[in-house]
This record gives sequence, structure tokens and C-alpha cells, in this order.
Amino acid sequence: MPLTLRDTLLTSPVLLAPLAGITDLPFRTLVARFGAGLVVSEMIASQEMVQAKPSAREKAELGLGAAATAVQLAGCEPVWMAEAARMAEADGARIIDINMGCPAKKVTRSAGSGAAGSALMRDPDHALRLIEAVVSAVKVPVTLKMRLGWDDSQRNAPALAQMAENAGVAMITVHGRTRCQFYKGRADWAAIGAVKQAVRIPVIANGDIVDAATACSALKASGADGVMIGRGAQGRPWALAEVAHRLFGTPAPHVPQGTALGDMIGAHYEAMLDFYGSTLGLRVARKHLRWYLDGAEPQMRRAILTADDPATVLHLLPCALNPCTSVAA
Repeated sequence: MPLTLRDTLLTSPVLLAPLAGITDLPFRTLVARFGAGLVVSEMIASQEMVQAKPSAREKAELGLGAAATAVQLAGCEPVWMAEAARMAEADGARIIDINMGCPAKKVTRSAGSGAAGSALMRDPDHALRLIEAVVSAVKVPVTLKMRLGWDDSQRNAPALAQMAENAGVAMITVHGRTRCQFYKGRADWAAIGAVKQAVRIPVIANGDIVDAATACSALKASGADGVMIGRGAQGRPWALAEVAHRLFGTPAPHVPQGTALGDMIGAHYEAMLDFYGSTLGLRVARKHLRWYLDGAEPQMRRAILTADDPATVLHLLPCALNPCTSVAA
């Protein structure tokens, strides 16, 4: 069941959510290789991207030109959002995603028009100006990610979705919580249904979807056209392809086991070191290794997660994944 965003085809309606500090280029590349309808970059501050600050430039290693990759931009000023979108498109971005869902205080706390992320849902007119600026700036499809609203007294996702559709947005992803819920409680998938009923463009359900069972429940409750998965892919980069296979009949992924799993983890580990450099790469890689080694023997897991030498990590991985394998000290 592919999705079409204007002239861009997504091979399945199971998408990877943008997660700060997690869905970097090495991880997105791995998830896409297993088979995902779309992978979305970490949120990038539009003004920082345009001004070429190093932190934004590191995140801007976006896999530009890849067919199943979207660049997610955040910001509060139309001029910066438009220019960042133009830059991303010029560098090969196939899809631009606008962030109106991030609940983080550092993103939403600025007063008035200085607020970004989910705070934009409190000012739909200003949100619309940002959307119009981005859509007008590029020829590639523009998508939007948002929440149900700011709080329970202002659940305005359906109205904002209609405004976005009229402005030219090609797809909308809705996290089934308000901003003030952050990640507490359970995602309200049924409430996403109101957004689906309000627009004709594809709507994607997000929030608490970690496997085929929760994806199926979210689709039934919301009537959405697809799902977006975040933490369910942590330590399981094949998870999206599994969900797509079970729910939509796409080809089943080859889930690595034993030596093949060790080779995959080792390759991902080395890709992170190449991407970030050895010092930062060691720190970033530990979170992924922690997920991969969740069921490993505790002492071996601890040895890998505390190792400061990449060669040691690569040496110990086979033994951690295959306890019966002898690894020389």
C-alpha cells in the first residue's frame, strides 16, 4: 500500500519518526535499508541551518537525494523557514517536513512569534504564514507534523490541518497527545480520526506505536493512512519493515541473527564513528549499543558500554551476541 505525495511515491505507509539524538544519518540509512516508507531527519533549526552553525551543519548531513528521506525544519520566522527549505531542496532534499509537534520547553517557551514546535498550534494564523512560506519556497512536497493541540482546551488539530491542506501541504502526521501532555498517559489515536475526516490528503498516526499490534490498533482507531514509529525502532532497525509486511503485505525483511546481527551492529557502530569522529561517536553509539544488547549477559554488556576503545567494542560484540562463542581476551 504505497503513498503518493504529489509526484513522490512512498513504498509503504510506515514511516520513521524524527528523534533528537537518535535518528541521525547512520541510523536512518540502516532503517531505510531494511525497508521504510520514509525516514525523517532530526529536527533542524531553520535559522541555524541558514547561518551554518556547526551543530546544525552536523545535523544537516541529511542523506540528501535519497528518495525516502525528509528533512524536518523548525522555526518561528517565515523568512528563515523559507530559506532553509530552499537550501535543503537545492542540496537534493526530496521532501520538506515542518515541525509543529515538538513539545520541548526550549523550543516552545519563547513568547509570541518567537515560539516554535507545538507552540505554533496556539497561533494558527502565524503557523499558516510559516506553512505558506515553505510551500511557496520549494517545488518538492511539504509535509507537516503536529500534535492534537496545545492542551485539552485547545485541540485544534483538525482546523490547522485544513488550513495546511489549503496552503498546499501534501501529508500530515499527528502525534496523539497535546503539547501539555508531553509523553505522559496514552496517545489518543481516536482523536487523530478527526484530522483524517477534516482533510483529503494522507494522515499518519503517531504516538505509542511500537509494533504491528499497536500499529493495527492505531489505524483502526484513527482511520489514518499510515503510521509513524519512533522508539519501536530503537535496537530494531528492521521494525518498520516488519510492520509494513504484516499490515500491508510488503516484502518481509531479513532480520539478522547471530553472526549476521553482530556484523550489522558492528557496521552501524563504525558508521557512527565515521560520522561523528571517534570521541563523540563513542558516546553517541552507546545508546544504540544499549538497545541492541538489551538481552545480553550483564557483565559483557557492561564491558562493551564502558569501553573507550572501538577495537575493544568490536572484539567483544560477537561474544555478547553469541555467549557460546569463545572470544580471546
